[in-house]
Amino acid sequence: MSTYSNWLIIGFVGQGLFTARFVVQWMASEREGRVVVPSAFWWLSLLGAALLFSYAISRGDPVFAVGQSIGVFIYIRNLMIGSRKGERPEAAPAAGSLATLAPHFRAEAAAETIAGRT
Repeated sequence: MSTYSNWLIIGFVGQGLFTARFVVQWMASEREGRVVVPSAFWWLSLLGAALLFSYAISRGDPVFAVGQSIGVFIYIRNLMIGSRKGERPEAAPAAGSLATLAPHFRAEAAAETIAGRT
């Protein structure tokens, strides 16, 4: 097998891992009944990005390499945040949802206010 073929395999495996993260996130959200981002999403992102970064370097593509390298730092940071106190990084509730206003916010009271039942 040639070096070129080996790099193609690395590139395709990296892209496969990077794509699999969306399937993992989708399945976790379906299981929970809400949008969640499990730690497996960040691990697949990190591994996929590292392989794609290596592939981009082998191809001499600075645009692709810079794009993947930035993500690596973000994925590592999210894994670090999620490892505190045994927490898992999860997606914040959807923008504009009542739960995003403040951690101490009571959604029931807000729903009553919105419904006109103060």
